[in-house]
Parts: sequence; C-alpha cells; structure tokens
Amino acid sequence: MTTQTAIFSHPSVADCLGRVHLLLLVQSVDVILVSINRLSSLTTGYVAANEFLRWVDLLNMLVLPLISMLAFYLLKKEIEYDSPAREGRWHVALNLTYIIGLYLLAASYGTHEVTNYLHVRFCLTDESSPLCQIIIFNDDEFSHWVFFTGFVLVNAALLFMQVLFPYRRTVTTRDWVFLVLNGLFIALGIFANLAFEVIGLDLYVVALLTLLALTLLWRRGPQPLVIYYATAYTVGLIATAIYKGVVS
Repeated sequence: MTTQTAIFSHPSVADCLGRVHLLLLVQSVDVILVSINRLSSLTTGYVAANEFLRWVDLLNMLVLPLISMLAFYLLKKEIEYDSPAREGRWHVALNLTYIIGLYLLAASYGTHEVTNYLHVRFCLTDESSPLCQIIIFNDDEFSHWVFFTGFVLVNAALLFMQVLFPYRRTVTTRDWVFLVLNGLFIALGIFANLAFEVIGLDLYVVALLTLLALTLLWRRGPQPLVIYYATAYTVGLIATAIYKGVVS
C-alpha cells in the first residue's frame, strides 16, 4: 500500500466531509455562473467571425456543464470507500447508470445549445419551414428528453451511491449547515427554472427526485448527500408551488 493510498483510506480522513462540502460549493458557484451566463448580456457576443455560436451557447455547452460533471465525479469518488459493497453488482450497476447519465447529459447539451441558437436567430418568425421545424423539435423536445433522462440517472446514481456507502460518522450541526446552505443554492436554481417559465417535463423530474430524496431520508436517515438533495429539491419545488399559486 502506498503512502497516498494509506492516507485516503484512513477513517479519520475518509469520513471527513470537508471535501464533500467543497465539491458541493463548486456546484453552487457553477449554478450562479450558469444563471449569469443565461440571464445577463455579458456573453451574447459571437465566438468567431463566422458567427457559428455565441459565447453564451459555447459556455453552456462546453465549460459550465463540464465543471459540474467533474465535481459530481469527484463527489462520487469521495463517498466511495473500501467495503464489501465495493465492486459488487450494485456498485457496478450504479457506476454504469452514472456513466450512461453523463453520456446522455453531454449529448443533450450538444444538441440543445446549437439548435437553441439557430432557433432564436433564424426560426422565431419562420416556424413553418421544414428546416426550422427540425431545429425547433431538437431544441424544445428531443434535447430536453435526453437531458432529463441523463439528469435523473446521474443524480439518482449519486443518491443510491451514498446509501450503498453510508457515512460512518454522525452528521454534525456544522455539516448540516453547510449541506443545507449548498442545497439552497440549487433550490434557487430550480425555482428560477420552474417559476418564471412554462412548466413542462422539468416539473415531473424535480418532483421525482424530491420523492426519491425524501424517501431515502426517511428510510436511511440523514446521510450527507440525501440531506443535500432533499433540501435542494423540496425547497425548490415548494417555492415554485407557492409562487405559481400567488401569481396565477
């Protein structure tokens, strides 16, 4: 066993949530950057002279999702540790689910950002031509189905991975605070996505993940990622319901 392996397998380090909080903070910062990129005019300029994409599209496709997915991967590695479950059939199944989810997310970003740009630029006033119908379908329908399938698979895999490798200490009050705070940033992103747009498939996806997180919290207790997901999706869903109820 190397010195590095010994360090990371030592219980006092493997059970520490410091790196988990840091990786969740990366997700929170990424959500803020995604919101700024989407809602501001800072990145609406064209990437190149041929105007093939705007910076907002390029960042949404290649940079910001990559940061999020790398943080998720490191988070998955962080909660895994040596146990009889490691490399067992459930562990292998969850890893495969996670990989499939990552692939679908990447495919959806590639499809959506390009067709969304073409839709906005060329097809807002021409929805009847065959070319624009194809572009609009890829933008509003197909890419969304692929995205939400990948989104559910990645997040469900992480939740079940936490259950398969449960935290071996008691979650402290300090840990609760950090987990809830990071979860609230995601809740804000969920609220912004659902409350101010026409609700479609995304509502059912959020409701599904909320139900899964709350069920695992009830059945398995306060595991770190379960607390994080339960906070993010429950608060985001309730805030959206209240806002929609008041506005409508």
